[in-house]
Amino acid sequence: MDLVRTRRRHLPDRPTISAPARARKPSAHRGRGLFAQQPGLGLAGLVLVVPVAVLVAVGAGGPEPSALVLGPLVTFALPAATMIAFWWEDWPGSSLRPGWSGLLDTGLVIIAAILLAMLGQLVVGHVDLRGLFDPTPGPGHLPTYPATLPLAGAAFAAMLQLTLVCEGWPLRRLGRFTAGVAALAVSWAVALALYVVVVRVEAPPGSGVTAHSGPLSGAEVGAVLVVIGAWQVLLFVAWRGWPFAEWHHRWQRIVAGNVAVLGGGVLTFGVGYGLAGLPMSTITAVAGSFIAAGLVIGMLFEGWIRSRTGLFLAILLLAVALYALFTILADNLAWTMATPEQWVGHVVLTSIGISVVLHVGIARRWPFGTTDDESQTLERKEAP
Repeated sequence: MDLVRTRRRHLPDRPTISAPARARKPSAHRGRGLFAQQPGLGLAGLVLVVPVAVLVAVGAGGPEPSALVLGPLVTFALPAATMIAFWWEDWPGSSLRPGWSGLLDTGLVIIAAILLAMLGQLVVGHVDLRGLFDPTPGPGHLPTYPATLPLAGAAFAAMLQLTLVCEGWPLRRLGRFTAGVAALAVSWAVALALYVVVVRVEAPPGSGVTAHSGPLSGAEVGAVLVVIGAWQVLLFVAWRGWPFAEWHHRWQRIVAGNVAVLGGGVLTFGVGYGLAGLPMSTITAVAGSFIAAGLVIGMLFEGWIRSRTGLFLAILLLAVALYALFTILADNLAWTMATPEQWVGHVVLTSIGISVVLHVGIARRWPFGTTDDESQTLERKEAP
């Protein structure tokens, strides 16, 4: 019965991450003991975040195989991770002790990644398990990289747009479990429509990919989506929905947020591609570095930097450092199928991104963060 009530429990009116400051839990970025405050809590989290990021970056037999195999799988996993973290609020893991909670939810994310990647293969051609896990599956097999990446990226971008920018409206009125599943389904419907209408697919002989026409290549669509993701992270993760969060009317917040994120993303892409003449892979890697930096500063080190200007500068500096570091590393490696900047994009977007989301959003900073009971005790002590 408790599990049933948990699944049916209604969500707050809007996501906590972008709710007005007065409505947020004061203990949201607290730890325990030596890690009670930032930046200690964030630094402690790096002990778990960095190994996971390294595993995703090189753990499938080296940098290039990891980009070709784990890159698509993790991208397909991100909408499911968003559903568990922001819609299900860590259910069903939240019914267990924190350590087991993170393991259970992570296991669900892995299963969802494989199933969604198979669905992605079906959309672009046909299901091929060898192409799912083998970076060089051979003729007649369908590798997930790069054919499925536009679809996976679109699903994640749509999930974030619906969850954060649109405040989950009107799905948050449903029970928590139903709302999360519906949000994932809507995001995939948007991704499918975008793929069919916009993406131009060229099918090399023996690739197993179904060709069709469209105004933009997969690389161009991917770059636009990553730039839009950078605006999503800045406005709704780092800045917590500012300046729209304090507005009283939902429709005004949603309309203004969508205009800012989508308009800002398209305009930024236009500047990078049209004026600066940057290649798609460079735009993706640079914007991806900004996203990674935004997740690290805005989630892992949440509450450490209070001013929005300070947050932006910290994210910008970290993004530059990440891009420079991984570019130097990539330029000193040998590549045959992927390019150095494609691996950089994989590292900053998927390996760093998923490791931060898993630690903060799903595992609730275990073992350094406060448990739900400890958080409630802190809130009672701080109540006037």
